[in-house]
Amino acid sequence: MQSKLLIPALLLAAGAAHAEGLPGVSDGAGPNLVIEVADSTGAAKGKIVLDLYADKAPKHVERLVSLAKSGSYDGVVFHRVIDGFMAQTGDVEFGKHGADTARAGMGGSSMPDLAAEFNDVSFQRGTVGMARSQDPNSANSQFFIDLAPAEFLDGQYTVVGQLVDGWDVLNAIKKGDPAANGSVVEPDYMVKVTVEE
Repeated sequence: MQSKLLIPALLLAAGAAHAEGLPGVSDGAGPNLVIEVADSTGAAKGKIVLDLYADKAPKHVERLVSLAKSGSYDGVVFHRVIDGFMAQTGDVEFGKHGADTARAGMGGSSMPDLAAEFNDVSFQRGTVGMARSQDPNSANSQFFIDLAPAEFLDGQYTVVGQLVDGWDVLNAIKKGDPAANGSVVEPDYMVKVTVEE
């Protein structure tokens, strides 16, 4: 199976994004994904809240909500985190904390891949997008949250939402090795993912 990477190799020199908050960002109609984050030892790091854009990417949002409600995202690691770019998670097949995560980033869910729902939302700090392989219609369960503006992804990846709370938690997620395309050793993980309608 082809790895669901955002972009080939290390086109990642987006500006640093270590701001304290995200001014001008408000919680929309939702639904919201509430993600409790822990480090590799299970120590709580806090929670992040993602406002999902059901009006912009209905099929993708439906998938995220379904996987969260079924508990599929619980225990899934942030397998690829690139400082100044993004944090990627959601591999429910190969990315479970406590299991062998050597193939994390190459899997999806038992559901079929989704057709792209590209929209007019630009990738900025906190933007949530769906990861995919080279095929634009290959998004499944993996998603990423931008740590910095990444307009070069606009129109190439489906935007599904925006971080509305927990920027400090997101920014503190353990970063990966830039020389290994952001692969994280002993990664942080999503302890519990719930949906607020």
